[in-house]
Amino acid sequence: MARGRLRIYLGAAPGVGKTYAMLSEAHRRIERGTDCVVAFVEHHDRPRTEVMLHGLEEIPRRELEYRGAVFTEMDVDAVLARRPQVALVDELPHTNIPGSRNAKRWQDVEELLAAGIDVVSTVNIQHLESLGDVVESITGVRQQETVPDEVVRRADQIELVDMSPQALRRRMAHGNIYQPDKVDAALSNYFRPGNLTALRELALLWVADRVDEYLNAYRSEHRVSKIWGSRERIVVGLTGGPEGRTLIRRAARLAEKGAGGEVLAVYIARSDGLNSASPKELAVQRTLVEDLGGTYHHVVGDDVPAALLDFARGVNATQIVLGVSRRSSWQYVFGPGVGATVARDSGPDLDVHLITHDEAGKGRLPLGRSARLGRSRLIWGWLTGVLGPVLLTWLLTSAAPEVGLANDMLLFLALTVAAALLGGLLPALTSAVVGSLLLNWFFTPPVHTLTIADPENIVAIAIFVGVAVSVASVVDLAARRTQQATRLRAESEILSFLAGSVLRGETSLEALLERVRETFGMESVALLERAADVAPWTRAGSVGPRPCRSPEGADVDVPVGDHMTLALSGRVLPASDRRVLAAFAAQAAVVLDRQRLQQEADQAKELAEGNRIRTALLAAVSHDLRTPLAGIKASVSSLRSDDVEWSEQDRAELLEAIEAGADRLDHLVGNLLDMSRLQTGTVTPIVREADLDEVVPMALGGVPEDSVELDIPETLPMVNVDKGLLERVVANVVENAVKYSPGETPVLVKASSLADRVEVRVVDRGPGVPDEAKERIFEPFQRYGDSPRGAGVGLGLAVARGFAEAIGGTLTAEDTPGGGLTMVLTLPTAPGRRPGRPDLPAAVTS
Repeated sequence: MARGRLRIYLGAAPGVGKTYAMLSEAHRRIERGTDCVVAFVEHHDRPRTEVMLHGLEEIPRRELEYRGAVFTEMDVDAVLARRPQVALVDELPHTNIPGSRNAKRWQDVEELLAAGIDVVSTVNIQHLESLGDVVESITGVRQQETVPDEVVRRADQIELVDMSPQALRRRMAHGNIYQPDKVDAALSNYFRPGNLTALRELALLWVADRVDEYLNAYRSEHRVSKIWGSRERIVVGLTGGPEGRTLIRRAARLAEKGAGGEVLAVYIARSDGLNSASPKELAVQRTLVEDLGGTYHHVVGDDVPAALLDFARGVNATQIVLGVSRRSSWQYVFGPGVGATVARDSGPDLDVHLITHDEAGKGRLPLGRSARLGRSRLIWGWLTGVLGPVLLTWLLTSAAPEVGLANDMLLFLALTVAAALLGGLLPALTSAVVGSLLLNWFFTPPVHTLTIADPENIVAIAIFVGVAVSVASVVDLAARRTQQATRLRAESEILSFLAGSVLRGETSLEALLERVRETFGMESVALLERAADVAPWTRAGSVGPRPCRSPEGADVDVPVGDHMTLALSGRVLPASDRRVLAAFAAQAAVVLDRQRLQQEADQAKELAEGNRIRTALLAAVSHDLRTPLAGIKASVSSLRSDDVEWSEQDRAELLEAIEAGADRLDHLVGNLLDMSRLQTGTVTPIVREADLDEVVPMALGGVPEDSVELDIPETLPMVNVDKGLLERVVANVVENAVKYSPGETPVLVKASSLADRVEVRVVDRGPGVPDEAKERIFEPFQRYGDSPRGAGVGLGLAVARGFAEAIGGTLTAEDTPGGGLTMVLTLPTAPGRRPGRPDLPAAVTS
């Protein structure tokens, strides 16, 4: 069965007309004979939208009861049974009522599409999952209902329903969106002109990106290589030289002049890895282009002009920005240069800008080609290449003069190969030159002259020189490749470590800096930063003795952005090591940012928790504490009244009410003070050995006599606790259990020993607590279910857990078999048992 097609009307905010446009599309399709039904459309009491529903077939909604109220949702089964050609489904990110077929409406739509039904739906830009943080920073409102971006991206058609902020606010003011009593609040909050303008820009840019994806897909499917200038894309060719910054800034200015301009900086690296680009300069230029809103790309290609043009055409670029060549005049004998070649081959659809700069025409050093074979190998290579032919000549002339010219040449060729294996190209070339001269002087007739009588010997010596040079070049290239492979393997291991540290979430800046110091064998490493260009440098982190205070005092420094740098002291590193060092520097900056963000998040969490506690305390003071005070005042006022003659029974009842109110007030204030002590960390337990059978009974003074059943064995080991805090823990937990336990069923308090711990279980037969709420009940100001305000401020269990953890114990909740809740208090045992007590099994009860 063919999958249905999805069409989405996307808007920047509620009220722009998405639902109206969807219903208008439905009427047009019905006029063309399409079977179209309304699966779910919410008109929100907007008259014009409600009128558009007339004449459309609506599938009856499914009714669901949730928390005592009845809600309606789309009936997916009914739509599948009706099987229309097109179904209208409003509000794609909507969260369905618990008990529905799927959790989200977009999942319902996926079922309809899988069944071959076309769907037309609506989405606001703020409901896209990836934009949640952006929208919250703009509007201050976190969207709870979201839809994955991929669901919207997969839509066959996305149509933007746009409206200017001024027009939308006029619609709001005329009452066409919300009810009149909500208009003023909406206009002054969510529907402010700045909010609407930012949301509109988000919607336009998001749709533009999707259109760009469709365009690239079309060009790829139809093999369109010609550039279509639908938007300005400017490619900046970088060489790693200092002129790159000038080119990037010039390209950014060009991009600002065009609508939707985009800058793409690209560096073309040779496939053999041999280049003269400065990794430090490339890192600076990459940071610059990203700061200006562009992107950086690294491309491999031996033919730089062809690779640059291929990249530009691949990204559908319209302009290329290049710097005027740094080569001197004499260097043009090797070719016209990259700029001239790109301009010649770009064609009419790609503009090329050659930008002058300070480095133009100052010359460019040839590529370095040192193989770095090591000092000892170079020494042996030169000894073999220079002294080897001399020693070989002495041996052949004195010990084996009749070997023959062919064998002599083979021996000299073997010596040249040995020089190449040991020292590389230059020792091998030297060996070939010295060997050819010695062959000509001592072994080629006429001997002891540099002339050659036999033409065949001339050809043989020429072949010898050619083979020697060729073999030496191959050996030298192999040595280079070996050295490069070794370096790249080391670099890949280091970069793999960096990537692994990111995935593992390692956030220790000092550990990373220590790894840098060990990897490069430096004396000290410091990450320096400053607030502005003229501000002094400060150390964000450092390892090793005498770390640098500024980049000027470092042997090696790698900038990270404009105001941060990684400074190393100990030795000067070669340029080839700076690429990996730049990766370390970037990772150090990321780790530092992560640490600071984590600190800010922790501080914000503490502030939010403190604000929540303060708000709850104010609520408790405003109501829960006022209630007993009001009762006490009323009773006292009644007793002092001279207008009424109270009987002894009435006076006793009023005094009892005063006492009960005072007890309740004392309990509430005690819990509030305990919670305050826990929040400020001023609880200091005095831990001593104690017997549970002495402490627990003292904690039951606040509950009715027959409401608790004790099962505390005398054989239990002693526990290391603060008696006062333990008494408060048990009292709060037992009072909470008695509150929710049925009146005829007592709460069971029993204890048992387990290894080096003692467990105290408070078992009730109340309604119990769902698994997802078992941790939440220990949070401050939490009441179970619909407990009335008079049931307390919800601090009892929070205080109990805080005190339990303060004395080294734990307090958790679990289900009671057969129904109810069991609180499990685990306490540490003392090193020994009470003197004189037998070691009886823990099951023996008192």
